[in-house]
Amino acid sequence: MSLFVTGTDTGVGKTHTVIQLLRILRAAGKTCAGFKPICCGDRQDAELLLRASDERFTIDEINPLWLKTPLAPLAAALAEKVKIDIDHLITSFETLQKRVEHVLVEGVGGWMVPIRRDYFVSDLAAALKLPVLIVAQNRLGCLNHTALTVRSVAAHNLGCVGVALNTPPEANDIAATTNADILREILDVPVLPGLTEKMPELPSAWGQIFDSTLRHSVSRKQTQV
Repeated sequence: MSLFVTGTDTGVGKTHTVIQLLRILRAAGKTCAGFKPICCGDRQDAELLLRASDERFTIDEINPLWLKTPLAPLAAALAEKVKIDIDHLITSFETLQKRVEHVLVEGVGGWMVPIRRDYFVSDLAAALKLPVLIVAQNRLGCLNHTALTVRSVAAHNLGCVGVALNTPPEANDIAATTNADILREILDVPVLPGLTEKMPELPSAWGQIFDSTLRHSVSRKQTQV
């Protein structure tokens, strides 16, 4: 099973969420890897994913494209005079997918971050044909950002398995205490609690999503055969 993890914005906890999923999957005896197609600026996210994945990969397998400029991929590529090879990103994912049971793909920034002038993170998810998990930060403004992202995922004909709502420890304002309930009112996808280091296994809501996603992936492979 593979999953594309995107965010409503940068800095909402995508890497944290993927790391916790990898940790729980490995504890359950599953082979798995995180995949960060593009890093911009430092490579810290990819290094964290590498440490959380099975101990059989190189950093370049986890992160095939590293742009040193801390900008969106399109801007970084223009600054470095680099042409981003989409086919290489897709091939790198497919190679990784053959080696483990689960690949968790972490997008760069938010859903509509530009990779090339006419190609966005959303287009990469569509090319990989993966179900999408949206990560949102529980703060003022997340209702708008989350609803827009969920609708855009649907517009790309991709399944959205849910929204992971990360709540910072210091969040205690009225927005943070009501966002989850409002999102459940306005969205047709599950709203999930953020994962923490203290969770030894997936909460039941998360487990149901992984079970249904896995069944969908198996069914799809059988249809293709």
